[in-house]
Amino acid sequence: MNVAEMPIAEIRATHRATGDGVHLVARNYKKGVRLDPHMHREAQLVYAASGTMQVTTPKGRWLVPPDRAVWVPARLAHAIDVLANIEMRTLYFDLAWLRRETRNAGLTSEFVVRVSPLLHQAILALFDSQRERTALLLRLAMLELHQAEDSATFIPLPREPRCRRAADIVLRAPAAAPEIETLARKVGTSARTLSRLFASETELSFKSWCQRARIAAAIEALSMGKNVSVKKLAAELGYASVPAFSHAFRQVTGKTPTEFADGK
Repeated sequence: MNVAEMPIAEIRATHRATGDGVHLVARNYKKGVRLDPHMHREAQLVYAASGTMQVTTPKGRWLVPPDRAVWVPARLAHAIDVLANIEMRTLYFDLAWLRRETRNAGLTSEFVVRVSPLLHQAILALFDSQRERTALLLRLAMLELHQAEDSATFIPLPREPRCRRAADIVLRAPAAAPEIETLARKVGTSARTLSRLFASETELSFKSWCQRARIAAAIEALSMGKNVSVKKLAAELGYASVPAFSHAFRQVTGKTPTEFADGK
């Protein structure tokens, strides 16, 4: 994997420094853009005020709709796929700033958080605030960040070769994912071993992992346009009914498929 390092100063976007070790970058991306694997010298909080993106790291991938934000530590390789036109707002924190921050525990690995209305407003206000308000808004954002929990939109990617091959097969066509017995034969192991590997590598059962993959596919489809039929999508993803699909979708995103499509 060719991983490029992208210093904040080289990013062409609306960019301003707060004067206290934090940089703010606003940039819009069109659907279909891919930011290949790269890393930054700073840690960053990446938020799409509108639209949906997918963020991939060595640990796994996240679907990030507008009510989520992703924390990426400094020098962590990551890629971003833009699934729907996004208005990206990114906060970059240099390491000296983070060391001074009393709430820096837990910021050494990547995670996605649900964006509360308060965190949403704090992030947007940072891009249109006077200097004397900036420090207060940054502290507020960090406080909200630490109160948030990791998101169920995360799809952990196994590292064990057989398990990873099985995961890749499912991710290529989540709606047509084979039964675990068939999948095990394809990757050269037993269903029992593959089930154990999924549990140990991803901390999810095979069934739960596949459900996340299907919901991720649904989020991606709904992000592509407003003409998606929820009934047709539910059938394509293997759900017996629209209510069953809506229930599974709400468990992950907190919204029904229709609410998500209308609000993106």
